[in-house]
Amino acid sequence: MAILSGYIEDEDNKQSSTSSALSFNAVLDPSNPLGFLESAFNFVSENSDMFNTDSVEKKISSLVKNIKERTMKEEATKKEHETKEKEEIKEKPKPKPKLNPNKDNGLDMENHSWGQNLQEVTATVPVPLGTKSRDVICDVKKDYLKVGLKGQTPIVDGQLFETVKPNDSYWSLEDQKVIYLLMTKCDKTSWWKSLLKGGPEIDTQKAEPDKSKLSDLDMETRSTVEKMMFDQRQKQLGLPTSQETENQNMLKKFIAQNPNFDITNAKMF
Repeated sequence: MAILSGYIEDEDNKQSSTSSALSFNAVLDPSNPLGFLESAFNFVSENSDMFNTDSVEKKISSLVKNIKERTMKEEATKKEHETKEKEEIKEKPKPKPKLNPNKDNGLDMENHSWGQNLQEVTATVPVPLGTKSRDVICDVKKDYLKVGLKGQTPIVDGQLFETVKPNDSYWSLEDQKVIYLLMTKCDKTSWWKSLLKGGPEIDTQKAEPDKSKLSDLDMETRSTVEKMMFDQRQKQLGLPTSQETENQNMLKKFIAQNPNFDITNAKMF
């Protein structure tokens, strides 16, 4: 259904114009678009001589063709954008799920296991029974590790998750069937999420320091470890960390010392 209205300029305006200006208003019923066009053509026919010319059909056909081509291009562009968005969503890497650590705060892999405390990282690599030390390849660099047997594909090979001290690291062959490796961390205040970069990661929130060895630490390191343990428990319980508690206490103290200070609109940094 189309609602049409026409308006003819008054005499004063007609004198300054070569032709009358007509307005066309319509409401399109999507279920009957041809009816809308018919009403529009009738309006044009009644108010102009367009349909008295021989070229009217060719002009209308050309107009329809141009609109159809434009619509097809717009639809093709839309589909192209939708396809690109879908491909980008597919290609977007999903975050790797974090795994529960083993009893040594590391992870048991298919061909090796690793563990850690805050000072050291250990790895055990099974090898065929009867392996000799001279057959072992164990290359430890500051940020790289390769472990395996001569003439064979390395069992462990990649960039370490964090840096270690090669001169304070060593390996041994135990019972001619297991390579044991110990590496000293450069940063002794954080947990590794993985042995190698790009490998499966553990949930470090669930890592547990060996409490029996806390007394062996120097005062500064021990204080840092205990603070980390406290903050870890607080986060798991949804409670404020030590830093957040300290900030709250400082704010309370400031308010007590400055009772007339309005902090409602104060900016917090």
